[in-house]
Amino acid sequence: MRAVISVIGCDSVGIIAKVSKVCADYGVNIKDISQTVLEKYFSMIMITEIDKITIPFAEFVDQMNNLAKENGLEIHTMHEDIFNAMHKI
Repeated sequence: MRAVISVIGCDSVGIIAKVSKVCADYGVNIKDISQTVLEKYFSMIMITEIDKITIPFAEFVDQMNNLAKENGLEIHTMHEDIFNAMHKI
């Protein structure tokens, strides 16, 4: 099983490290990552494996939402099935 995590906000030191730490803390493996900075805005999308996640997925989403609030970011964490369903024509 996989999840898609997107992060958007003003650029600052350590965003990737903070998001990666939450993933590592709960056994979520980052399979692919793309990030860029456009002027002062940071944008990242990650594809993660959640087969070995150590907490319920909904709690992981809550952890990411807490990280977003603490750091002035927008973080969206979606199960791959939901992400794919949202983007079908």
